[in-house]
Amino acid sequence: MTTADPGPTPQALPPLVIVSGMSGSGKSVALNTFEDLGYYCVDNLPAELLPEFVRRILARDNAPEKIAVGIDARSLGDLSELPEALSQVGAQGLDTRLLFFDTRDDVLLRRYADTRRRHPLSHLGLVLADAISLERQALKPLRQIADSQLDTSDLNVHQMRRLILTEYALSGAGLSLLFESFAYRRGVPAEADFVFDARVLPNPHWDARLRPLSGRDADVRDYLEAQPQVAEYVGQIQGFLDTWLPRLKSETRSYVTVAFGCTGGRHRSVYLAERLARHCREAGWAEVAVHHRELD
Repeated sequence: MTTADPGPTPQALPPLVIVSGMSGSGKSVALNTFEDLGYYCVDNLPAELLPEFVRRILARDNAPEKIAVGIDARSLGDLSELPEALSQVGAQGLDTRLLFFDTRDDVLLRRYADTRRRHPLSHLGLVLADAISLERQALKPLRQIADSQLDTSDLNVHQMRRLILTEYALSGAGLSLLFESFAYRRGVPAEADFVFDARVLPNPHWDARLRPLSGRDADVRDYLEAQPQVAEYVGQIQGFLDTWLPRLKSETRSYVTVAFGCTGGRHRSVYLAERLARHCREAGWAEVAVHHRELD
């Protein structure tokens, strides 16, 4: 008796995150963070173009595994069309989430005063307070249908980024890994699960040519990778992570933060965070992000 061929297994559709909310509430931070997590990101997309955009993306041979789209008051078109657009996207089988970022008016006024940026609705000739009020009214329908609402009034950029990494960007693929660099003189990150001290390694700071650079720069990488102590240090940490990170997977644990510290948080710790994050990506971890506290 022969068994009929069931045919090819349907390809899993990518998750789609819609990022919306008040201007100045942290949406750009969110999209940058999703991009670090491997999402294909597009900002300022008109709501009515969302279904066609998704259709074209899915039709590509190299379709992305995860998608994040920013839609807000800057977007052309009618925001009231977004619920219908989300319905059409849902009919294509995508797992779609709408994240709404909000902030108190007094905090928005202070942020705009500090950054001296123009509000997206200032072209209407409105004072800032009235522009914020009009934007809030326009976005009310989106806020009501949001899957998650995040109030960033009391969060700084680093706290927003960490919250997105640890709670809002999970794709169900297991642990989400965050590799973070920091300066010991500003304290150890309170949320770190593992902390490695890089102050035992040769310091590029004492090379005048390298001092203004960071661990992201090729010259600093070349300097550190030429040091035998660095190769030994990296090899031992890779072995530690390869052994213990898989054992941390569980239904109750969704993320792990691995922190590297050095004196200034610019060279050795940054290099190590980038190097070990790359190692984990190459080892098959689905969600790996990097955060440089003293640089970002």
